[in-house]
Amino acid sequence: MSYGPRPWIQLHWDVRAALNFIFGGTGSGFILFAAFVPLAPRLAQGALLLGLALVAAGLTAVWMEIGRKLRAVHVFFNPMTSWMTRESFVAVLLFASGIAMLWTGAPPLAALTAAIAIGFIYCQGRILRASKGIPAWREPTITWLIFWTAVAEGAGLFLVLTALAGVTVPTLAGGSLVLAVVARGVAWSVYRKRVEADLIDKARAALEPAGKQLYQLGAIVPLALLLTGGAIENFATAAAVLAGIAALAAGWRFKFVLVTRAAYNQGFALPRVPVRGRK
Repeated sequence: MSYGPRPWIQLHWDVRAALNFIFGGTGSGFILFAAFVPLAPRLAQGALLLGLALVAAGLTAVWMEIGRKLRAVHVFFNPMTSWMTRESFVAVLLFASGIAMLWTGAPPLAALTAAIAIGFIYCQGRILRASKGIPAWREPTITWLIFWTAVAEGAGLFLVLTALAGVTVPTLAGGSLVLAVVARGVAWSVYRKRVEADLIDKARAALEPAGKQLYQLGAIVPLALLLTGGAIENFATAAAVLAGIAALAAGWRFKFVLVTRAAYNQGFALPRVPVRGRK
């Protein structure tokens, strides 16, 4: 693939935009577990509030990036063409359904809230995929990589919460984390193989270490900690907390690098150099 003479990192999205993918993905992934796993009523309410708060923090971060804050309402004007618009509408539905679930505790709302959270994660993946000028983002498999990264982060946070709360769920939460980090590793492997030929050296150099950490810090370390915690009874809670934090940290670093350091534009390349005076 040909690049322009000086490919550059996109400057429209900085760390505040990255925080939308970090907090929004973690929060929506966390809501999947908070909605379905049975917990004590107050703990369940607190978990759902935490998930919604993380999504709100991500949206607030990207809102802070806007120069004229009141123009943020314009994001709702292009539902037929913009995945950012669709993400915003899904966010509104997520908060409405989550608050209704907190208010009523109706089981059907749990399934609805979880389904909307999945939609929110999907929109985030499609936002990146729609950026056709950035090779690291436009690869179609980025959608699934973002999805499984969010699920792994949500599973990690849920494991931390349940372990610290001392409930009997960590076995289920630990199993969910194992499956999620393995799926995330597979998604990264597929994405990396398909995007390899499209990346310039600088983008590859930025993305490769963060991707390796999805395996090392994000998968191998949590698996080792959970196995160790299962073998050493007094270490079980600490191992679960550390495993969840490791899965979170790997995902957050990857998203930060993907948005702010590996996002090189393709630039402009002409098949032939125009000569002045010729048609």
